[in-house]
Amino acid sequence: MTINSLSDQVPFTTKDGSTIRSILDRTNAPVQNQSLAEAMVPVGRPTERHYHQLSEEFYFILEGAGRMEINGEEREVKPGDAILIPPGAWHQITATETLRLLCCCAPPYAHEDTYFK
Repeated sequence: MTINSLSDQVPFTTKDGSTIRSILDRTNAPVQNQSLAEAMVPVGRPTERHYHQLSEEFYFILEGAGRMEINGEEREVKPGDAILIPPGAWHQITATETLRLLCCCAPPYAHEDTYFK
């Protein structure tokens, strides 16, 4: 059985500029097909616009507010919103209030699968 505590995970900055704590991924559990992380995006700071060739992502907003852009379409997001980001979709999130969200990737998040312009 694998149980990881969020408070035990060390934060790091991803290639898109968000700060995450991996809750379950290949680095801290016998994960094969997905990853789960908590991400923080400071107010006024967007992530860098990017896409993942392989990973499908879900964002689930826990705290704060922001603007989500996927392939040129923008929507306001708030706590309780779940966002689907398909593989290959250009995306960026901008915090209008400091954002805390869960990010699930399948296959698991990898720096090598993050692409910019």
